[in-house]
Amino acid sequence: MSHFRFENPAAFYWLWIVPILITLSYIFIKAHKKKLNQFFSQKIYAFLSDSVSNQKRNIKLILEIIVVIFFVISMARPQSGKSEEKVKSEGIELMVLFDVSRSMLAEDIKPSRLEFAKKEIIRLIASGDDKVGIVAFAGNGILLSPLTTDKNALNMYIESLSTETVSSQGTDFKRAFVEAKEAFRRGGVEVDEKTVVTRAVIVVSDGEDNEEGAIKALNQLKEDGIKIFSLAVGTEKGAPIPFKDRSGNMRGYRKDKDGKVILSQTKGETLKKFAQEGEGSFYHLSYSQDVITQLRDDLKKLESAEFDSAMVVDYDEKYQHWLLLAILIALIEILLGERKPQGRVWKGRFEVVEQ
Repeated sequence: MSHFRFENPAAFYWLWIVPILITLSYIFIKAHKKKLNQFFSQKIYAFLSDSVSNQKRNIKLILEIIVVIFFVISMARPQSGKSEEKVKSEGIELMVLFDVSRSMLAEDIKPSRLEFAKKEIIRLIASGDDKVGIVAFAGNGILLSPLTTDKNALNMYIESLSTETVSSQGTDFKRAFVEAKEAFRRGGVEVDEKTVVTRAVIVVSDGEDNEEGAIKALNQLKEDGIKIFSLAVGTEKGAPIPFKDRSGNMRGYRKDKDGKVILSQTKGETLKKFAQEGEGSFYHLSYSQDVITQLRDDLKKLESAEFDSAMVVDYDEKYQHWLLLAILIALIEILLGERKPQGRVWKGRFEVVEQ
């Protein structure tokens, strides 16, 4: 099967030069004629212009137009392809968004939601050879680790996660998604037509969303082909948020403005919605189920599906032919004069025919 296309069709916008070239040529000839008529009589003007070939002028203009058209075609990069081939897979790029808000300190899962999630993500990283990045978020988001395959460095970043990692408290998924998009853009594989990269975001949170705009930011990831997976940590029953001193000693539980103990419940619906919108999967982290193995299997299936569906036509560049023709015609236009092969010349007081 034969394929033909222009790699850069936007170059055809430069064809507006053609009517401008024709218009300028017409204006120049008229202005030149008008100027000569102002200084010379009709007889002398006829004599001066007698050796000029209007036919050659028209031919030169036509050649100039052809040169412009051929240059534009070469800029549009015509390509032809005759065969299809599979692309090569560059593996999986994962961006893990870690909720480090204070609600993640709740101990409905021991030792706490945050500590349990950290151990599970370390296990996920150990089970594959993916490029992984880490984003911590609460009231805002911060990139802790760009995409890397260095498992020791990733483990170190994950182990260091705490509610002090991010300065402002709250839970703003929008900031996390925006940070993930930027991290993929800065540190991801340069994807071309012959490579395919499976990209996914894994949201680790108890699901308490305090800000708006998360779905809009998620859709921007989706537009780039990035799938969203979510891991809910904690229980729907919930638990109070402990308050400990720097030594880790229990000092009580966090309370609201009315003095009541805050009960933090895991909001699975928010995380389910993220997974549905992002065409990924939702999981509930717990001791009773091996969620990480399920997640790893789903990521492998995703990689295989994207790889199998990706085909590419092997295109050959054809712009060189048009560029060469444009250069040759431009040289002909330069060498082609505007004078007649035989004309009248002035020799003293006499007009004679050039031999």
